Amino acid sequence: MGVLPVSEWASRNASFGGPGIGSGPLSGPWYNTHKTQLFGVLLAAASNFLISVSLNIQKCAHLRLAWQTDLKPYYTSKRWWCGITLLGLGEVGNFTAYGFAPVALVAPLGCISVIGSAFISVLFLKKTMRAADILGGTLAVTGTYLLVTFFPNVPQEFTARQVQNYLVSWPFLVYSILEIIIFCILLYFYKRKAVKHIVVLLMMVALLGSLTVIAVKAVASMITLSAKGKMQLTYPVFYIMIVLMVTSCAFQVKFLNQAMHLYEAAAVVPINFVFFTTSAIVSGVIFYREFQSAALLSVFMFLFGCLLSFLGVFVTTRNKREEHLQIHFIDCGHIPGQKLTGKIQPDSHSSCYGTLNNEDNSVKTQS
Repeated sequence: MGVLPVSEWASRNASFGGPGIGSGPLSGPWYNTHKTQLFGVLLAAASNFLISVSLNIQKCAHLRLAWQTDLKPYYTSKRWWCGITLLGLGEVGNFTAYGFAPVALVAPLGCISVIGSAFISVLFLKKTMRAADILGGTLAVTGTYLLVTFFPNVPQEFTARQVQNYLVSWPFLVYSILEIIIFCILLYFYKRKAVKHIVVLLMMVALLGSLTVIAVKAVASMITLSAKGKMQLTYPVFYIMIVLMVTSCAFQVKFLNQAMHLYEAAAVVPINFVFFTTSAIVSGVIFYREFQSAALLSVFMFLFGCLLSFLGVFVTTRNKREEHLQIHFIDCGHIPGQKLTGKIQPDSHSSCYGTLNNEDNSVKTQS
């Protein structure tokens, strides 16, 4: 067997990630150029997977406590505390990921939490694997691959002065004014007209979420630079961003909880994911100018990857029924002759309201 020419060896190395001169997704130059961004992507993916594990552990803890004869508060369960700890680690990881990867790349990776939860629930909650879960997972993985591969390499470390300049730039000021106007209109219908449609609620969540990701990215970036020796924590804009992050996140959680209270999670999760991701991408493009030097093909493939991720989440959550906890009280609306707003008289032999005799099997069957 003869010796291969140098050019052929170079082309082979480029194809399989060797130190050749190729520029494909597996090549050495691609990795060297995108390694910081790739670390942020892997960190965000691992964090979202950890969040899906934590949510299933908490759900398992609630179900176990609900079936016990002596009811205990959920915070007495070690399993619940394990889930909360993992959830905290996942959120910290997501926060850190914004310091290494673009906003428009980290936000769509939230689909990993939704898709991962569908697969992990088979292990923790003994649910059956559906064909829709496999199809949705395949679409989400394909979309994630396209997102990572075709996203342009952009600087991820922003100084406090850069953040200050971005805050007073004309594109962001116009975007902020439009966002405030839309949010006020939605808030008017929500407060004055009592319109609590799922789109109204989740649109407000998404608008607040765009401010949250801008602030999180700025804070994470300035903390990362400060850890490297370039102190950024003495600038007032750092604390302004912290206040913006905490405030927008708090109101975001409020409206999201309202939506979860009024509608099924199977409807809230996919719509919220699409709205929040779209809002985060737009804010990243306008504030941090993440697609400023991107080629048209890269933008198209990135948007196509987002679409596949959206479809994956919708397919996974479609026609998915929630498992309700055991209810230890009677809904007045299910009692013949009683209205939903009716009151239950206190039991004269007990300090509890609406208690039932455990031996009364007929009442149990009726409830």
